[in-house]
Order: sequence, then C-alpha cells, then structure tokens
Amino acid sequence: MSAVDFSGEWFMASFDKKLVAIHTKQTREPFVFDCSTAEKPKKPSSKDDTSDCGSEERGSDKILAFAASPSGKLVALTDDTKRLVLFQCAPFWQLISVRWVVRRCTSLVFSRAEDLLLVADKSGDVYSFSVVEPQREGELRMGHLSMLLAITMSPDDRYIITADRDEKIRVSHLRCPYNIQSFCLGHEEFVSALLIPSACPRCLLSGSGDGTVKLWEYESGRRLQSWDLKELEEAQSSEADKEKELTVCRIASSPDGHHIVVQCERVSTVQFFTVDQGGGERLMPHSRLTLPHCPLDMTFDPEGQLWVLMDSDDTPLQIYIHRQGCWECNTQSPELNTVTEVFKPHWDTLEASSRTSSSFKHLHKVCFDNVTAYMQKKQQRLEEQQLKRTKTQKANSTKKARTETQPSA
Repeated sequence: MSAVDFSGEWFMASFDKKLVAIHTKQTREPFVFDCSTAEKPKKPSSKDDTSDCGSEERGSDKILAFAASPSGKLVALTDDTKRLVLFQCAPFWQLISVRWVVRRCTSLVFSRAEDLLLVADKSGDVYSFSVVEPQREGELRMGHLSMLLAITMSPDDRYIITADRDEKIRVSHLRCPYNIQSFCLGHEEFVSALLIPSACPRCLLSGSGDGTVKLWEYESGRRLQSWDLKELEEAQSSEADKEKELTVCRIASSPDGHHIVVQCERVSTVQFFTVDQGGGERLMPHSRLTLPHCPLDMTFDPEGQLWVLMDSDDTPLQIYIHRQGCWECNTQSPELNTVTEVFKPHWDTLEASSRTSSSFKHLHKVCFDNVTAYMQKKQQRLEEQQLKRTKTQKANSTKKARTETQPSA
C-alpha cells in the first residue's frame, strides 16, 4: 500500500517501487529513488548464515516500509528484495548505504540519538543496524514467536516496544533486550499500530484489528483507557457497516502532541483524539472527519497540518487544518499545489490494485466450529446405522414369515 510521511519539510510518498520526496517550502529538485534500478547487494559471506536472502532470490522491489529520523536528517527504507537503504536528506539528498536484511521487514524506527536503526521482520525478529557505521551488518537484538507488525522506541531510547500478530505488545530494554520490562495485554486481535505521543512520553497508544485504540502506561504495562471505534460512530448507514471489521492501520500525532488521528483500513472517516493531562493522562475523543474518498495513509507536517493520501485519481492529496475546534479542507494551500504537480505523474502510473492492497486481510482470526461439524456427522452416522438396522430387521421378519407359512413335509 502507498504511504506518506514528512522528513523535516520534505513530503515523502512511496509508489510501489519508488520513493519520491518533494520539498514543500522551496523550489528544489524532487528526489526519486527507484528500487528496481538500485544496487543489488551481495550475498553475506558468513558460512553459517542460514537466512533466506540468497543472491539467487529476486523480490518484487516493492517498498515495504520507510521511516524518517527524529531530526528529519535521515531516511531509511526496506523493500521486497530485502534491501535496507539509508539516505541523508539534509542539507541535500544522498545515498549512504545499501545493506541486506535477513528477512522481509514490516516496520522501521530510528533511535532518538539517531545512532541506530531498528528493523522488525515477518519472522518476529528485531535487528539493529548502525547509522554511524553504515556498511556494518545488522545485529540480532530479539526474537518473537509471531510476526511483528509495528515497532517504536521510548523517547529516552531506553525501551524497544514491539507489537505482533498474537495481540501482544512487549516492552524490552534496548541495551539488554532479553530483559523484558512489561507486556501490554488486552487486544483481541493483532496489534497493527503504535505511537508514543510527544505530549505524553510515558504513555503508549496502540491500534488493533479488533477496532479499538488503547492508552497504556507502557513501563508498567498498565492499561489506562480503551476506546471501541465502532461505538464512536455517530451513524452507520447499513447493517453491513455495523458488521464490518475495523482495522486500525495508522495512528499519527501532530508535532505538539495535542491532536491524534486514527485511521482504519478501507473506512472513509477518521477519528481525532486529544490527550488530557489535567487529571492524569486520558484519551478524549475530539471529532470525526468524513473524507470524500477512503484514505490510504496520512501524516502531519511540521506546522500541524494533516496531509491525507486518498484512493482517488483526481484528488489523491488533501490538506486539513484545525480551525475553531474542527478540521477543514485547505484547498488554497500553495504547498499542496507544489507537491501535487510533482506527485501526480507518479501516482497516475500506479495500478489501483497496487495502491490499495491490504496488509492485514489475512491476519484476522478465523474461527472453526469443529464441534458442530462433528456432531452433524455423528448424527448422520447414527441415522444411517439405524436405517441399516431397520432394513435388516425387516428382511429377517420377511424371511421368518415365509419359513413359517411353508407346509411341512
């Protein structure tokens, strides 16, 4: 699925195999990186390497995840060919390194000190890659028994926080990841999004395939609050909407941490929250915004404007600003016009199926009622046995009757 983010004043978007960066304030040449024409890394020389990243294997080159560093000076991406690409984007864009990852990744995060890049992969492992030594191979930090879907770090770089398919959120120490600080347990489906609001650095927000958003005190694992997004919907147009599964795919925070937006996959409305710190950290629903098309991704710029990427050929990008307590579309934004002019040609080359592909459709639990099937088969078997007995009894009765009616010699 296509994604958007900001690195300083650079607006970034992934288009299948391409990463495009456009400066929103200055007239600068856009940066385009195409994974299909990028350097092909060499296979690791380690004899005991058992990874599945052999040079003979070719991926699709599709970008799986990308992330910007806290300062906005660095950007990293990983693709389906299992590259890990590191860029410098300030004062100008420059390719720093291309390295292997062991398996295809799902999420990336820079440390606050920007000396480490952590990657989470589909097998449940977390590797750390040095930023200071950009050619150094990755180091295995920790493992899980399930696929990892999201990773983040505490603002003090003390903890690694990971979320997996088995509804768990694990808080581990960065320097000794085998030392688990806590678990945040309570979701009923896979955990798909994590965020530590800048206004509340001791708290963690999580979103899940169960359609809920939860607020945690992550160091202790204590759940502070939970919101079911279905209960916040003012009106549902049909019974199908009521039965529809909500999957949280994105939680984003404004730079000041005051506004938090939650996006669900294939749902045209987004929910805004605020964190109330008056009487303890509390997550408060603020408002809902109905978009003209289903959003694919969204992010805040440094000024607190919300940029939304939508499934639309005509107007794929929109900017929303907060005015007088509500969010309004800013159609007169010069930044939007600048970005759209460069953005649109790349967007038009994407097939609709490529830009809207789901990352979560196969992750929901599927319930199998084996008992009911067993009881139905058992009842069928008993009925067949009873029918067989009945036929045998009738046959025996007929034979006996014939024997009795035959004259004796």
